[in-house]
Amino acid sequence: MIIAVDGPAASGKGTIARALAREYGLPHLDTGKLYRAVGLSVRRAGGDPADPAVAERHAQALDPALLDEPDLMSSANAESASIVSAHPGVRAVLLDRQRAFAAQPGGAVLDGRDIGTVIAPHAHAKLFVTASPEERARRRHAELARAGDTRDLLSVLADIAARDARDSNRAAAPLHRADDAALLDTTELAIDAAVQRAIALVAAATLRNR
Repeated sequence: MIIAVDGPAASGKGTIARALAREYGLPHLDTGKLYRAVGLSVRRAGGDPADPAVAERHAQALDPALLDEPDLMSSANAESASIVSAHPGVRAVLLDRQRAFAAQPGGAVLDGRDIGTVIAPHAHAKLFVTASPEERARRRHAELARAGDTRDLLSVLADIAARDARDSNRAAAPLHRADDAALLDTTELAIDAAVQRAIALVAAATLRNR
């Protein structure tokens, strides 16, 4: 069984995808980490994430060890990841890696921004996880504060808005809800409630698709 979980930054899609992987005993891939790794590789080499040729070269020579680097999930690297992910060449390089993960025996859970539309349009269950920009900014602000980041909430909200615009308006695989994806709005939901709702939506989707 393949489960596709898409949505914007800080919507809760990663937490939900990990919970679904545990529930169904499936391997999980946070595809955003691949783009973060490319962004990190470019930054460490002193390159410009906005340069398509530079970003594509780093995607082609991506070191898997970068996926375990502490700086991978930093706020600075999140912006680099969003920038490199807009390059069609980078997305093309990483496409086969993601599709191979989805196609492994038994299936998998993948979360990202184009799983249900590009990577695994044939997924047995698709979720589009979202929340209001204000709630997503509040969550990200709290996460950053725990890590010692002192940026204020308005700054984080501006970052969220900029990232949403890049992800939704890019030419290559823009973020949008697949026609057959179930919508899960987590704005008013606690984590446990959101996970239980996701499990119910996946169960309903698999029944329909038998």
